[in-house]
Amino acid sequence: MSTTKTWFITGASQGLGLALTQHLRHLGHRVAATSRRLSSLTAALGPASADFLPLQLDLTDDAAVRATVTQAHAHFGRLDVVVNNAGYGIGGSIEELSDAETRQAFDVNVFGTFNVIRHALPLLRAAGAGHIINVSSIAARAGATGWAVYGATKAAVSALTEVLVQDVAGFGIRATVVEPGGFRTNFLSADSLVLPRQPIEAYADVRASHARYLQLHGQQGGDPAKAAAAIVRLTQEPNPPLHLLLGQDAYNRAQTKLDALQQELTAWRGLTESTGFAQ
Repeated sequence: MSTTKTWFITGASQGLGLALTQHLRHLGHRVAATSRRLSSLTAALGPASADFLPLQLDLTDDAAVRATVTQAHAHFGRLDVVVNNAGYGIGGSIEELSDAETRQAFDVNVFGTFNVIRHALPLLRAAGAGHIINVSSIAARAGATGWAVYGATKAAVSALTEVLVQDVAGFGIRATVVEPGGFRTNFLSADSLVLPRQPIEAYADVRASHARYLQLHGQQGGDPAKAAAAIVRLTQEPNPPLHLLLGQDAYNRAQTKLDALQQELTAWRGLTESTGFAQ
């Protein structure tokens, strides 16, 4: 019995999306890969072939998303795994980022994910099977100073996946949210991040946080090739997890957050429970 699958991956021209697409092609899987620029895809991964379909896609255009998902399904005859990987980092205090910049981050990181899921689900439901993998971030669980908007977009991706998995369980469809820590991609390069164009001097802690993260570029502890292998393994498990952290740093940050949350819950339990009607 063949174990090859048909994958649909957004944001495949760089970073984890590129590493995953390369790994899948090496394993012999069929891949429909998207990017905002088709030239970036073909430069990184080569031209279209029987097992590879590069597609240009603006995730904020719902009609384009529907057409692209439909095209991929028609080309391969099925979709087995949908990976919502596309996204970008945006840093700054809330008042340093404009409404347009903030909404654009949500349009790409969150609503782009909604758009793909919306149009992939009818196809997966009809097949009675499928796996949706949404790439979030450890920032969704344990945010860092100066990354409120980015953390909010990724928290939305994690939260929507937690309910999605319940909504689609009866159709034979699985869902997992992947929450990576730092991986050695171009994510933290100055060219990839959106940072305040007019920083406010008072936010010294935010500037210091950004400087620390920018210095990590090229030094991150996570290996993208190993992350790709881990994501493929997810799809081979009979009972895949709803949440998958990737990277030792992600595990450590999540554990620290859990410990702090438990302490806070305990400390304020009395006030929490005091708000009910008297018996």
